[in-house]
Amino acid sequence: MRSQMIGWLLRSALLLSGALLLGHSPAVWAHGGVQGAETMPDTSTASGPAITIMRSASCGCCTKWGEHIAAAGFAITDVVTEEMDRVKQQHGIPDELASCHTAVVEGYVIEGHVPASSIQRLLMERPSIKGLTAPGMPMGSPGMDGPGITPEAFEVLAISADGGTSVFDHYSP
Repeated sequence: MRSQMIGWLLRSALLLSGALLLGHSPAVWAHGGVQGAETMPDTSTASGPAITIMRSASCGCCTKWGEHIAAAGFAITDVVTEEMDRVKQQHGIPDELASCHTAVVEGYVIEGHVPASSIQRLLMERPSIKGLTAPGMPMGSPGMDGPGITPEAFEVLAISADGGTSVFDHYSP
């Protein structure tokens, strides 16, 4: 485990130093070449639902997802933590349903790159579930999109109180 962490740190340092030498801004690179800002967008004047997004500082796709959520009118509270495994555990997200960031909106947990339209539907219908997840890192989903990325079909799953899942939404490229 320690050697894996050291390898990851060395690769990260090399990527960052290479990016800086090439004149790239100090944005965050992660997950399939997706690049995002270091911080979430300012949503202090947003009038939509309040959403708390918990993420690692090293994840660029999380801030890109935050841009998508902000564009839909959500007011973001950004919580940067390196304890994401504990966050997922606290919110009852098993490994097979996990992604990189976890959010909470009006009592529902939102795991990963769930489109704003699915969250809006969730808040309108108010089903008796724990929340929604877009497991993994679906290419083409909000925050995992951009030049050179080939979108793939993916499903947003509803997570029941007992941890079971069912399809809530389906997205096709």
